[in-house]
Amino acid sequence: MTVQRERHQIRRMIAWRVAQELNDGDVVNLGIGLPSLVANETNSDIEILLQAENGLIGIGEMPDEENVDPDLVNAGGQPITATAGACYFNSADSFAIIRGGHVDATVLGALQVDEQGNLANWIIPGKMVPGMGGAMDLVVGAKKVIVAMEHTVKGKAKLLKHCSLPLTAANQVNLIITELGVIEITDQGMMLLEIAPGVTVEDVAAATEATLHISSNLTEMPIPTNL
Repeated sequence: MTVQRERHQIRRMIAWRVAQELNDGDVVNLGIGLPSLVANETNSDIEILLQAENGLIGIGEMPDEENVDPDLVNAGGQPITATAGACYFNSADSFAIIRGGHVDATVLGALQVDEQGNLANWIIPGKMVPGMGGAMDLVVGAKKVIVAMEHTVKGKAKLLKHCSLPLTAANQVNLIITELGVIEITDQGMMLLEIAPGVTVEDVAAATEATLHISSNLTEMPIPTNL
């Protein structure tokens, strides 16, 4: 039986695990929503340069209500902070960094991901949206694409055999991190590398429409000790 956790615990658990994928010196773009929480979980012993596509490198931890600067936001309008030495620039320069291949990793949410590494994360049927935004550039410009999301939505699978929503990009997702485990997109399809504590392979398979391959080196997914 899957361990039951509060939603805020699930989101922190995912963000923390994503942070373990980041290396000293990496330039990392964080998407809006859950991916933005990664800024709170990075290792203080290494330097990771977090980018907001609207024109900032050097994002710090997410602010509490008392320390919100209305002039300092990410691309989704969420309040952020800036680290000492942060650099501000215009949107054109920001996308030159992204399109020029200078982003080591991008962390994005998703509505759907399929076995081919296709990503759908920009449109919800029946809702007005302005467009897919910078995600279309990030997923093809970044060296590594990490999807950070809850495994299902209202009990429905988000990891599919084939995406049914319009794609943001094709064959670009490298790694998926959810509250149930860590899954890599390989030539075989979706490979379960790590499984969350208290979760079984059967739990993950039941919540996944895609064919799930199990790594011969399957390990337990590390989570924060104070979760």
